[in-house]
Amino acid sequence: MYLHPKNDSVRIVSFSGIDGAGKTTQIRNLCALLAHAGVTYRVVAFWDDIARLTRFRESAGHALFKGDKGVGSPSAPINRRDKNVRSWVMTGVRLCLYSLDALSTRAAVMGVRRSHAGVVIFDRFIYDELANLNLQNPFLRAFVRLTAILVPRPNVSYLLDADPMQARARKPEYPVDFLYTSRDSYLRLSDLIGGMTVISPMPEEDVKREILSYALSELSLESDPGNAAHSASSDALADKPARLEEARARPAPT
Repeated sequence: MYLHPKNDSVRIVSFSGIDGAGKTTQIRNLCALLAHAGVTYRVVAFWDDIARLTRFRESAGHALFKGDKGVGSPSAPINRRDKNVRSWVMTGVRLCLYSLDALSTRAAVMGVRRSHAGVVIFDRFIYDELANLNLQNPFLRAFVRLTAILVPRPNVSYLLDADPMQARARKPEYPVDFLYTSRDSYLRLSDLIGGMTVISPMPEEDVKREILSYALSELSLESDPGNAAHSASSDALADKPARLEEARARPAPT
């Protein structure tokens, strides 16, 4: 079975969630399915390809807050201090930077829609920055709504929900209490802007099957029985969980 889009439009998928939620693993799984099924794809890394002034932000954050650099691992935990520093001064700085990133995200989405890839996957999205804001503040909620209007929505926006303790065990970079706050903020964001597909905390293989099943149904892919190539979809979804309600798409507000 060969999978291909029903028309020529590019499908866009984004993955969001707290650090350690498993985004990298699940993006790798989706890429493997698409490649084996004959669907061309491209991965866009938000921090590398979209975010503006990244070198300045990284060096300034390290100089000001004295946090560790790099990526934490179970064998080498680190203590980062950047997005977990929440003050009014930093909120003002973030609003300026996030506005630049929102414009950059909009341009990136418009650009990939003209690409030749069948599916474009965003490893994080502007949503991952908006979740750093205090969404209980009316002004910041208004900023988030305006940003969500400015930036075109992906066809599928996955929010990988995760238990903060397990997430920190996989990627020990931030304190557990911050991860709990961050998780709550992501869920608030999902309710605020709507349209995100929330994948509940489950074992990794169950998350994989949920994501692949939902992707195949929502990305307007159809099979071509005349092609003899064997798709990975049947293998990947052979043990598809019975309860697809775990992947719940929250409706966009009217």
